[in-house]
Amino acid sequence: MPPNIKALLERKLVTLGGSPITVESLLVGLAILTITILVANALAFMVRRLLGKRGSPTGAQVAIAKMVRYAVLAVGAAGGLESMGVHLNTLLAASAVLAVGIGFGLQNIAQNFISGIILLIEQPVRHGDFVKVGGILGTVEDIGLRATHIITRDEVTIIVPNSSLVSAEVINHSRPTTKLRVRIPVGVAYGSDVERTKQLLLDMARANPDVLEKPPPDVRLEDFGDSALAFALYAWIGNARDDLSVGSALRFAIEKAFRENGIEIPFPQHDVHMRTK
Repeated sequence: MPPNIKALLERKLVTLGGSPITVESLLVGLAILTITILVANALAFMVRRLLGKRGSPTGAQVAIAKMVRYAVLAVGAAGGLESMGVHLNTLLAASAVLAVGIGFGLQNIAQNFISGIILLIEQPVRHGDFVKVGGILGTVEDIGLRATHIITRDEVTIIVPNSSLVSAEVINHSRPTTKLRVRIPVGVAYGSDVERTKQLLLDMARANPDVLEKPPPDVRLEDFGDSALAFALYAWIGNARDDLSVGSALRFAIEKAFRENGIEIPFPQHDVHMRTK
């Protein structure tokens, strides 16, 4: 090796914890980190492919592959830092300072990081799950170590901190089942044949191919309203994502059936009495 190149590689850049970091050690460390990233990505891909062949759920595939990737990256990063001359005991000695920093300004990041680990291990929500968070419905697209990406029905990506998924109320429509019971309220005029009304509602539910036979649909007379008898049709569907389309189809069918059978859906009415002196 030419003396000038050797001198360049042995040039000391900085000293950390009494250990000098040279150009050579820096290049070796960067090479290890680069190889680690490539190996971690390849292993994650292989693990996910293997789990897919075994029929594992998509959410489990993503979670396990990510944990494998993070573990390999952690080991590779430690090896890369050691090769650079940054010893782990030096980092551990600085952990007290890091803890103080977390206490003053990084507590949210630390909380979301720990929550991300919990989500990947416990898997209360998985990749592809249809969930409701803070009144927003959407599909889980990605669970990261800091935040989770949820795509709404409007194709808008919502970034939710992991701590919210762990500590707040989350409705998961994909586990343990994707079934959902939809409720279709409808009012009919007083004096209508209530038994005929009930039968028509049941017929419309049974005629819809997206409505499940078991559990069977149900009709309830829920209230005597100010201007109508308040009925409600309850029907189970196989996929919670279809609640809007199935609900709309049922309302169209109910309106047509009521119109053809002379059952009136009344307008809101109020009686006003005028008193004159």
